[in-house]
Amino acid sequence: MPSQSFIQIISKSTVFPATKSTMPDLKLSVSDLPMLSCHYIQKGNLFSRPPISISELLFHLKRGLSRVLTNFPPLAGRLITDSDGYVYITCNDSGVEFVHANAGHLSIHDVTSPTHVPDSVKAFFDRTVSYDGHFKPILAVQVTELKDGVFVGFSVNHAVVDGTSLWNFINSFAEQMNDEKVTALIGSLLRNAVVLKTEPEPVPEISSFQSLCALLWRAVTRARKFPTSKTTTFRMAVNCRHRLKPEFETFYFGNAIQSIPTYATAGDVLSRDLKWCAEQLNKNVCSHDDEMVCRFVKKWESDPRCFPLGNFDGAMLTMGSSPWFPMFDNDFGWGKPVAVRSGRANKFDGKISAFPGREGGGSVDLEVVLSPETMAGIESDRSSCNIFVEYLFRTVL
Repeated sequence: MPSQSFIQIISKSTVFPATKSTMPDLKLSVSDLPMLSCHYIQKGNLFSRPPISISELLFHLKRGLSRVLTNFPPLAGRLITDSDGYVYITCNDSGVEFVHANAGHLSIHDVTSPTHVPDSVKAFFDRTVSYDGHFKPILAVQVTELKDGVFVGFSVNHAVVDGTSLWNFINSFAEQMNDEKVTALIGSLLRNAVVLKTEPEPVPEISSFQSLCALLWRAVTRARKFPTSKTTTFRMAVNCRHRLKPEFETFYFGNAIQSIPTYATAGDVLSRDLKWCAEQLNKNVCSHDDEMVCRFVKKWESDPRCFPLGNFDGAMLTMGSSPWFPMFDNDFGWGKPVAVRSGRANKFDGKISAFPGREGGGSVDLEVVLSPETMAGIESDRSSCNIFVEYLFRTVL
């Protein structure tokens, strides 16, 4: 019997846009450039088995992908660096990678188990550092057959898109598969995308998601057993599209995110109540306006650097993705996804990813990456376990 980590690659091919691009080279922005050191974003959906053969499915997916790429020319291009050191996307129709793989030993239940995610899930994606977009496709799509389902995984260069842009593309791809057409695009500041859903604006009130983040901050800090004087950090990725004045057009396609750190000593996190922790996060999010966004930009321009991945002092938590992303809106023609999963890219101790719960209603699934010692501490902490019983934890280390 094959091991749980075995996945057979059946074929690899290149899919080209249905029509040639006329888009000029696109210079990476201050929000794009720091992501060159990050891995490609790895996100995908698990579906039940479609009522057609795998060969028919692959044919239709390739055809739909070719057509939707016409409206997303950066994804079929490559990165280039000019003689002055500026990095661009050249929309040269080099194409995207399309992979057909088989994991017939896995079932939907295996992938959706709340207690154990098989190592095979890591092989549902291509793992590449974004700088390699100079030499490799900016987008790779992998279709993996399961015993009773299909996983469609997307690996996309993080210097080209953020999560908002990625899910807009995925849902546009699904729309193409269903309607054989894509909504006409509207010109944007730099690039184009079809927008299906956006994150709501931050409001003064503490949101339920900020409260959930505060719960995580307290639980993980308690499990890490820091001295009271130790400074802890909770980072949140925020969408800057609606924070700028004038606002970015809704159709902006690219990176428009910044990472907001909130600092507090372990003593304050644990001795003060949950409301206090949530208030600290809320204040930072609400204060991140046009002036603050521009301040971040100017600081980076004076001291440019790639985005630092990791938990450098052992006391950090980093929240990525978003429960507002439309991850379950993509129906490729045979039903909505059963689940959302990500790969091992951009993972480190303290990395958390938030997904909308499939059942809707504001539910949130959490993918939490913690050291074995910290996770054991949370599991043995009765108060933490009682608090998190309604949330899904998945360790992927």
